[in-house]
Amino acid sequence: MGVTFAMNSWVRNAARRAAGLAGGVLGMLALAFTGAALAGTGQPSPWQINLQGAASPVMESIHSFHFFLLVIIVAVVLLVLALLVVVMVRFNEKANPVPSRTTHHTMIEVAWTVVPVLILVAIAIPSFRLLFLQLDLPKADITVKVTGHQWYWSYEYPDNGAFSFDSLMVPEADLKPGQPRLLAVDNDVVVPVNKIVRIQVTAADVIHSFALPSFGVKIDALPGRLNESWFQATKEGIYYGQCSELCGKDHAFMPIAIRVVSEAEFAAWVETAKQEFAGAPAPARVAQGDVAGVAAR
Repeated sequence: MGVTFAMNSWVRNAARRAAGLAGGVLGMLALAFTGAALAGTGQPSPWQINLQGAASPVMESIHSFHFFLLVIIVAVVLLVLALLVVVMVRFNEKANPVPSRTTHHTMIEVAWTVVPVLILVAIAIPSFRLLFLQLDLPKADITVKVTGHQWYWSYEYPDNGAFSFDSLMVPEADLKPGQPRLLAVDNDVVVPVNKIVRIQVTAADVIHSFALPSFGVKIDALPGRLNESWFQATKEGIYYGQCSELCGKDHAFMPIAIRVVSEAEFAAWVETAKQEFAGAPAPARVAQGDVAGVAAR
């Protein structure tokens, strides 16, 4: 009798915990959904638990796919939780003193085979669409070639006068107001808003990875190989990324900064950049002592 009472009490407590957990999960789901809209688009924000805000069509699709997966995950968890509660309530010793000796149930066995297959198909369709969107390069308005070095990036603009420049992290002591630590660089990549930018990515030494979270871009930079990706920035501003492949001791100190401006501002910047960078040989124009200085940071 005492065991049965304790069992029923435990079941009631478990049901209350389950209800509380379900409310917490739904709250987290709502927080994640609103967080996608409120997250900053340029860089990570303190205590951020969601993806960075979208600033390109690809990243908007990634946000939608992420939320779709979150809904499926929560639904599966709640279903399993409900089944566990039902089992505890209906099949405890008091409610079911004579246990069932059922060993097979055709409908249940079919259901737990078919339902996971349907879930995987539902996930696969938007997943393939997203992969196609990322990998099918549209006709580009501008091309930027990216070369990864230990430990900085070089950029070339073959469609705009074939000038090129290096981009190194700004040391903490030299940061200006508004520049984020470990993300700001001395020479930003500049692109026009709402234009399709094709990026051709390679490396001069070891494997790097060019990653811009707000644009939904992450592509490996391999020595001797040219990889391609694209983005279309839909909002003006400065967007930050980092090398995402462990490439050596200063892997954490080769950030990426892309400044998105209007077409008029981009045209003016191109004319200025031609004069500023055209006289230097490509692709690497950083003195060995300067590279050592970057590594020392």
